[in-house]
Amino acid sequence: MTAPANGNGAAGPALVGRRPVLVTGGAGFIGSNLADRLAREGRDVLILDALARPGVDRNLAWLTERHPRRISAVVADIRDGGEVARAAAEASAVFHMAAQVAVTTSFVDPLADFDVNIRGTVSLLEALRKRNEPTPLVFASTNKVYGDLADIALEKVDDSYLPADPAVRAAGIGEARSLDFHTPYGCSKGAADQYVLDYARSFDVPTAVLRMSCIYGQRQMGTEDQGWVAHFAIRALEGDAISIYGDGSQVRDVLDVSDAVDTYMAALAGIGTISGRAFNLGGGPANAISLRRLLAYLAELTGRPVDVHYGDWRPGDQRYFVADSRAVRRALALKAPGPWRTGVADLARWLCSERGLTLPAAAAAPARALA
Repeated sequence: MTAPANGNGAAGPALVGRRPVLVTGGAGFIGSNLADRLAREGRDVLILDALARPGVDRNLAWLTERHPRRISAVVADIRDGGEVARAAAEASAVFHMAAQVAVTTSFVDPLADFDVNIRGTVSLLEALRKRNEPTPLVFASTNKVYGDLADIALEKVDDSYLPADPAVRAAGIGEARSLDFHTPYGCSKGAADQYVLDYARSFDVPTAVLRMSCIYGQRQMGTEDQGWVAHFAIRALEGDAISIYGDGSQVRDVLDVSDAVDTYMAALAGIGTISGRAFNLGGGPANAISLRRLLAYLAELTGRPVDVHYGDWRPGDQRYFVADSRAVRRALALKAPGPWRTGVADLARWLCSERGLTLPAAAAAPARALA
């Protein structure tokens, strides 16, 4: 294995023989929050990350500074089968977060998207299959496996597209929805999703899949292509214009990363009962918001209007997606997620602390006062 290293390139703690939890993409947004939770709960963590996304090196430095005796890292690409096999060889469990994450990038280079999301995933599954003991894997999938959902009749209600069917409006999209891969990204993540499930069925590798809606929160380096909640917050805080593709009435259910991490941890703990299953994971109808609604709230937080430019819809964009997460909450005995206003205010304060910005006094108050 490449010598474990921290974010500064120095040698990290030796985890050989200590059965760490492997987190691929562990320097990324969700991965770094997950690694932090694991380390805080006394687990050794091995991160495998290429550090390709701007800003994730800061996440890795933050992790190794907080947990110098618990966290080590291998700076390597998920497409490097040898490094993946070596990282997986001692793992007690795996959270597979490493991915090409942007629909737009998948159009620019579909082959790279394929290699990262499909070949990288199968390479990791093969490394686990060849071990002499069952090693659980929890996979980060996406709501994009359901396609553009164009067959769902929608109504425009105020600033939001909502399903005409009252049952769908009340609960969201469930796991019984047929898979329908659109865009190279949707195809690659969808194929990886199915490989992960089939390795449980065909090879008895204990696996579970979480098909995520929009996760947001601290340590998110949002861009125009991915991580829209943080991207909007960054632009609004810095007084920059925001580009929206479509009319801004598209609806997503947003989920704070702390609630997502709760789910991943519970999925690993309960892998014996949920192996081979896929679950939708999001904030649900209580946390379903249009882009316009988030922009209005950011204007409240910052005390000034947000400059918005509108463009054409992007390929495969869903006008509505809200996850019906009741199945995963029942299976893992999870509490209901926190309210989106509280989480977004927390994110805004964290972004200000990271970027040397300030919020108006009311928005700088504790989140409970804003909920």
